[in-house]
Parts: sequence; structure tokens; C-alpha cells
Amino acid sequence: MDAPADPRATWGLPAAGELPRRADLEPLVTRVLAPNPSGMTLDGTNTYVVGAPGAGQAVLVDPGPDDTAHLAAVEAALADRDARCVAVLVTHHHGDHAEAALPWGAHFGAPVAAAGAAVAGPGGRLLDHGERLSLAGTTIGVVATPGHTGDHLAFRLESGAVLVGDHVLGRGTSVVTHPEGDVVAYLESLRRVHDLGPSALYCGHGPELTEDPGAVLDYYLAHRAYREHQLLTALAAGAASVEDVVATVYAEVPRSLWPAATQSTRATLAKLRAEGRVEFGPGEAVRLA
Repeated sequence: MDAPADPRATWGLPAAGELPRRADLEPLVTRVLAPNPSGMTLDGTNTYVVGAPGAGQAVLVDPGPDDTAHLAAVEAALADRDARCVAVLVTHHHGDHAEAALPWGAHFGAPVAAAGAAVAGPGGRLLDHGERLSLAGTTIGVVATPGHTGDHLAFRLESGAVLVGDHVLGRGTSVVTHPEGDVVAYLESLRRVHDLGPSALYCGHGPELTEDPGAVLDYYLAHRAYREHQLLTALAAGAASVEDVVATVYAEVPRSLWPAATQSTRATLAKLRAEGRVEFGPGEAVRLA
């Protein structure tokens, strides 16, 4: 099996570190980039300001880190829209997306909504798949996308764009780690978003994907199948532990990323074990079934 080709390679997307700090993506959406770049967050967390033009209201999606400069940048985006924040929506509980949710909700006097009570907080709103939120002069659909985390949500806009959080990244592929992540659920969620026929994917990290969102989702599915093939091939070739598999499959990846690769490998092996394709032995031992 050959490695699938990433369709984004020819799209002319901004290079790493060159994503604009702020961009108006469509009349409904402004993206504000948080100053928290890293190997895992890419350029930083994308916070989205969503609302109909002239509505005088807006929703914040994934406020990100509780950072003074980031708050000032989001407030400037709200001011340019002549809008006040009426709700804070969060895709999932990871701190680079959710840390500012409760403090900013209190700051703006706006309720927080998420899939989990720990993120939504006291008095917050718990969201379920299929809900339609009438906010800021528009309607936002709630889409359950578990896999990266159990509480992960995406939000579908009236334009057809989907705010996908960490489900899809603007560059590279999302990490599904063990034991928090679930590869089976993740694959089902990729197909669920694909079935929506999104006009664009607005990612939690990295640039927006507007040219052919369906092709990116196809690539993500193909990439997961290719990773499974690589793991099984490594085991067939004599790898006998999780460490062996990671060293083989991720040989060309910087070792600084191997801890994340190890957790991703564990998650994929858990799927293969559930399917009866691999078996675990003592410690880190693993073998073909």
C-alpha cells in the first residue's frame, strides 16, 4: 500500500508560522489566532468569532488560552463587528481550546456551552448532537465528533462551513491518543463530517481548508488506513513491542514527536486488537493475532 497523497500540498496554504493573526473568512466568521504556537498547536489555537453581519451579537468558538493579548485581539474583532459576545462554544476540553472559556464567559457575561459539564461550568449549557443553536442572528448546528476526545464537537454554519476543532487540522493530521482517544469513533466522525458536504473546514489549528474539504476528509481516512497497514507490516517484519513499532513507522519523524506518536500507535493498536488482528502480551509486547 502506498502512502496517500495530501491534496493540500498543492493548495498554496500559508507556511508554518505565517498564518495571519486575524482573517475575515466569510461574512459570518472572523478567525483570531492565539499566541500559543507549538509542535502540537501549529501556529496556535484558532478562535472564531461567529455572527451575522449587523446582528450586533457574536459567538466565540474555542476561546483558547486565557491570555490578555489574545482577549484584546478578540475584543477588537468584536468591536469591528459592532458586536457583543452572547455565548462561548467549545469543541472539547483540551486546555488550548477551553482554558479561557469560563473566565471569558464571566468577562463577557455570556454562557458557556460544550459537551461536558467540566467545560460548560455551573450554569453552562450541555450540547448534544443534532441541536440547532439560534444565536447572533444565525443558526449553528451541533455535530458530535468523538475520537480525538470523547467530548469533541464540531459546529456547522449556515454557509455550509464546519468548525472542526482538532478533528481536522489545517496542516498534517490530528492525533488520536490512547487511552483518551478512540480510533473507531474518530473514523466514524470523519465520515459524519464528510456526509455533511462541508463548503469549508475551519480548523482548530492551521489554515482554513476551502478548496476541496471532501478531498481532505478522504485523505484523513486514507491516512488512517495507511497507518494501520504500516503497523501490521512492522509487526509482520519482527517488531515485537509498541516501542519497536514506533521506531519503525516513525523513523523519519523528529524524536521530539515520538511520545505523541507512541500514544497514537497505542490507540490504533487498540482498534486492531478489538478487531482480533493483533494481540498484546506482557508489558509492551504486541504481535499479530
